[in-house]
Amino acid sequence: MKVSTVVLLAACGLLAGCERTPLVLEPHSAAPTTLSAASLASEAVKPNFNLEVILRGPDGSDGFGHVKFRQANDDPTIVDLGVWVRDLAPNTHYKLQRAVDTVLDDDCTSTSWLTLGAGSAPQDIVTDDGGTGRADLFRLLTSPIGTAFDIHFRVVTTGTPPAVALISVIRRASSTGS
Repeated sequence: MKVSTVVLLAACGLLAGCERTPLVLEPHSAAPTTLSAASLASEAVKPNFNLEVILRGPDGSDGFGHVKFRQANDDPTIVDLGVWVRDLAPNTHYKLQRAVDTVLDDDCTSTSWLTLGAGSAPQDIVTDDGGTGRADLFRLLTSPIGTAFDIHFRVVTTGTPPAVALISVIRRASSTGS
């Protein structure tokens, strides 16, 4: 008798605990927010000075990478590039390259690939036994502050000619400026 009473009380407690109070959502502002076509268009073409760039194997091949493109507020002439790659050949040297153009049409037609590193000195990204590698690179900007550009990146082997291991889509960026 005691066991059935305890079970009955526990079941009532569980059922009572299942009741939920309804959520009430209140508006943040009494006035509705409207966006004009002009404001949406200006935001769409505003270039970034901080990017998260994803790199993938060409034609669906293995490999993945990430480039963190950052410009510090205190020195707008330096771009920090944090690079991470995985699923590449183990114990292999790679280089990060970029190509840019200032025709802002989301089509970087430049084939002038610049190898990135520690300033103007190229620096390798070396993978470990599992095919993962990291490098902290930087580049001194030579274009005037506020210049917008289309940019894309690739990771290549250090052989001659270099083979493309990873490539990014084209992104819009700019050197920081007030």
